[in-house]
This record gives sequence, structure tokens and C-alpha cells, in this order.
Amino acid sequence: MMGIVKGLRYNWQGLRLALGDRRLLALGLVRLAAVLATTLIGAGLALAYHEPLLAAAWPRPESLWVLWLWYLASWILALMLVAAAALGGYLAAQILFAVWIMDLMSRRTERIATGREVPPPRMSHLRWFLHLVAQEVPRAVVPLLLSLFLFLLGWLTPLGPVLAVLSAAVAAIFMAWDCTDLVSARRMEPFATRLAALRKRLGLHLGFGLWFLVPGLNLIFLAFAPVGGTLLALEAGDAKRRDGTD
Repeated sequence: MMGIVKGLRYNWQGLRLALGDRRLLALGLVRLAAVLATTLIGAGLALAYHEPLLAAAWPRPESLWVLWLWYLASWILALMLVAAAALGGYLAAQILFAVWIMDLMSRRTERIATGREVPPPRMSHLRWFLHLVAQEVPRAVVPLLLSLFLFLLGWLTPLGPVLAVLSAAVAAIFMAWDCTDLVSARRMEPFATRLAALRKRLGLHLGFGLWFLVPGLNLIFLAFAPVGGTLLALEAGDAKRRDGTD
């Protein structure tokens, strides 16, 4: 329980720090704009193809006794298409734009918090960008697709409420890890080591990610979460060195 509370506090502290620093504020707003733009474009395309897909799957019936079922199916299909498009837009923004912005925010936060920055290994900008994208696949893409699968499975089984909660928790944990792992990925630590660290701090990451489940607030916290994630990672690294485990 203490880990959950601590995770909540770190994300909140990160937001406060970002709002008080002009460069972090600008980077977070750019990230927010990129995510919103790709999400809205995806949702618009989904709605544009809604009627043709519904007509191909189930033409509008003539019977009034069946027509209400057709309308219900239409609404369900629209919701599913918009949800899938929103998820796809978020992942596209993460891979094409936000992953680079997150790294810049993390490096800026490290300079503010410690007075210096441990730079990544020397390599070209393109190679570094490809490295960042490669980290994003196991940290965000695969876990979010797993969460979507669990959510859809809940619609088809009696375990719907349980799977809905589980899918939300999985999404929160891995979206938090996407922010807290930035420092370790920049240090080129092995993926197995970083994944083991996540398993040891599941409660902390769940608390950090709970802000992402609050409608409205989640957009703000997602935009600036790399700041709090970096603060958390830096303190965890300091604790490891004090314990002599690093």
C-alpha cells in the first residue's frame, strides 16, 4: 500500500516540477498535442468507415422488431472502432513523436534534479532514435495490446468485471514503466535487469499509473509523466548505490 501511495506522489511531484519549468512545460505540451492529434485523426477515420463496415456486416433490417438490435450493434461497433483508433493513434504518437520528446524531458529533469546529466553513449541521432523506438515496443506497445485483449475478453466471458480491473491495472503499470524506465534505457542497462526491477516495484508503478486511469486528468499526467518517472528512477538508483547493490 505504501508503494502505491509513493507512486501517486511521484507522478504528482513530476507534474508540479514540469509546470514550473518553461522547457519541460513546452515539451509536455508538444507531446500532448502530438498524442491528441493522432488520436483524433484515428477516431475520425474510424467513424468515417463505420457505416460501410456495418452495412457490409449487417444491412439495415426492415423489421421494426429487429431494428433496435441493429442500432445497438451500430453503437457498439462505433465505440469499438473509436477505442481501437484511439489506442492506435496513441501508439503511433509514442513511436513517431513522443518517444523522442520523453527522452528530452527525462534528460532535462535529470539536470534539474542532480545538477548534471549522464549522457547516452555516443551515436548518431538516427541510431539513438531507433534505440528509443526499440525500447518502446516491449514497454508500451505489447502491454497495451495485452490490456486491450483482456478488456475484449471480459466482454465475452462471465469474468468481465475481474478482467476489466485486471486490464486497467496492467495498462497503468506498464504505462508507468514506460516513464520510469527512461533513465535505465539511456544507461543501456540490459532489458532483463530493467524488467526484474519492474517486478520488484509493481505497487510503486501501479500507484504512479493510477493517475492515467482518471478521465480528463490522464491526458495531463500522461503528457508530463516522464518528469515524475525520472525522479522516481533517480531516487531508486541512489537507493541501490546506498545499499551497495548496484
